Amino acid sequence: MKPYDNILEINNLTVQAGEKTLLNNLNLTIPAGEVHALLGQNGSGKTTLMMTLMGFSGYEITNGVILFKGEDISKLNVYERAQLGIAISLQRSPTIDGVTLRSLLSHILRKTENADEKIIELAKLTNMEKFLDRSINDGLSGGEIKRAELLQLLAMDPQFSMMDEPDSGVDIVSLQLVGDLIKRVFTADEKHPAKRKSGLIITHSGNILNFVNIDKAHIMHEGRIGCSGNASIMLDNISKYGYEECIHCIGVGKQHE
Repeated sequence: MKPYDNILEINNLTVQAGEKTLLNNLNLTIPAGEVHALLGQNGSGKTTLMMTLMGFSGYEITNGVILFKGEDISKLNVYERAQLGIAISLQRSPTIDGVTLRSLLSHILRKTENADEKIIELAKLTNMEKFLDRSINDGLSGGEIKRAELLQLLAMDPQFSMMDEPDSGVDIVSLQLVGDLIKRVFTADEKHPAKRKSGLIITHSGNILNFVNIDKAHIMHEGRIGCSGNASIMLDNISKYGYEECIHCIGVGKQHE
């Protein structure tokens, strides 16, 4: 494979579901080793972008291209993209009756030496030991479901992780632990914390950004990236003025394109 500077490049991406256009001429670049945040109002297209990047059916790419490590993945299915090292954490993960968390982790780590010990190690790290033999997400709180998702990401050890609203439904006490686990997901080498794997965190409230180091933030509006910049500055502005001011600013910018 050729060397690459950007782990993800999205160029002029337009996506439809049925006859409805959900993403419109979207462009986004994430350099290797960087973690970006995607902010925006509900319905702006954040989750649609993640599902499209993962290759879920129902999202038809009608224009543009998705490059992962310099290679076009636009026509690959979910399994093929996962094999390349892409993984997601869903906002609302389903309950799966009859499939325990332990059995799922055993499948993920089936080629790993001492897999049983690794499962216990990760369960302790995420404070999920007592849920290992319960059906996936059965009776779990919002924070516990998020930790179960992050436990699975830690077991998969992907090169590029996408997380959809990891702060949704998580109380302030649990948010610190969730933030610490997210940082660990992106850690490539514990002895060199500045060396990181790449990812994209989708958030509406922005609360999780107080616990995770973000290299850059983007605001989505009407299926496009409206603006990009420093995550802390953008979040401060949203906290003061709300997304309405961002939408006004983006609208002014469009008039001058």
